[in-house]
Formats: sequence, C-alpha cells, structure tokens
Amino acid sequence: MRVFSTTDVHQVFFNYRGEELRYSFVSHLIDAFERHGIDFFVDKYEQRGKDLKDLFARIEESKIALAIFSARYAESSWCMDELVKMKKLAERKLQIIPIFYKVNARDVRKQTGEFGENFWTLAKASSGDQIKKWKEALECVSDKMGLSLKDKSSEADFIKEIVKEVKRVIVAIKSEEEEENNLEEKGESLRIAFSMHDCFSIIIKC
Repeated sequence: MRVFSTTDVHQVFFNYRGEELRYSFVSHLIDAFERHGIDFFVDKYEQRGKDLKDLFARIEESKIALAIFSARYAESSWCMDELVKMKKLAERKLQIIPIFYKVNARDVRKQTGEFGENFWTLAKASSGDQIKKWKEALECVSDKMGLSLKDKSSEADFIKEIVKEVKRVIVAIKSEEEEENNLEEKGESLRIAFSMHDCFSIIIKC
C-alpha cells in the first residue's frame, strides 16, 4: 500500500544533480521509496523538451522536498533555481529535508571547498541578482536539520535513515492537517450554533 495515493499532492520532490547521482545513489533511493510505498516525483520521469516551469509546478504540488547536496550539485543552474523555488514555498507549506551526500554542510552554506568551486564557476556566467538568490537559498536550506553521508559510510544504512525521516515527516504533516480540519469543523459547528441561536432569539422577540 502506498503512503500517498497517485492523486494525492503529498508527494516527495527530488532536487539533485542528475549527471552525478541519477544512476547511483538516487536510483537506490527511488527503489527504497517504491518498496516502502512512498509517492515521489523525480525529474527523469518528466517529458523531454519541457521547461523549468513544469518542474516548478511539481514542486508546488509536493509537501516534502529532498535537497540532495553533492559535490557537483552547484554546477547546475536548474538545481539552484529549483532550490530557490523550494525556499520560497517553505515559507508557507513545503517541508525541506537537506541531504548532504559526501559534502560538508558548512561548504554548502558558505560555498567553499569543491562544492564552492563549482558554485562560483556557475556564478561567473550568471547575474548578480540570480547569484544572490542562490546564495540565500543555499544558506537557508543547508541550515535546516538534515542527514549527512560521510565518505566510506554505508549508503544502504543512509538510505534507511532517509526513508525513516521521510515517513516521520509524512506522519507529522498528516497529523497537522487532521488537526486543522478538526478545528475548521469545530469552527463551522460554532458558526451554525450561533446562527441558530440568533434565529431563535429573533423568533422569540417576534
């Protein structure tokens, strides 16, 4: 049984450097999600020829996003633009889980080390406003509580950790939504009760 139905918007969005991780780490993570019934969106399923707006739409449909930072992540303006979109949506509803795949969180936050070298190479061909948004997104997202895989660590165990954390967030989201629905129902019941009371008062006065 899937944790999310195919029509549910509670899917998990994968933000990652495809050329580096698509056929290795991410493919294993996808397999684990499928086995655990977690619905997700990964851009390899997007039709070729579509633009970034289509990926933005997928992010907007999602409730959870995995920002999978790796050494070559910042080579891609698409990865960076997706991250900016994710940061914006996190202010409202999107839950972002940073995944540090063999990179130091500090290097991501400060754009240093190999990660930083790739970022500044990309920045040379980009505008000042764009670079500012990218830096803000990197600093904001990398500062969140995340999961880290060090060199020579077990990827299999790391994937289990990610699955466990995603499931925890899913439960928290569902619980929060149920609580909001209950409050709305109580509010509606009170509105109906007050309305009936007002009507009854009018009848008595008449």
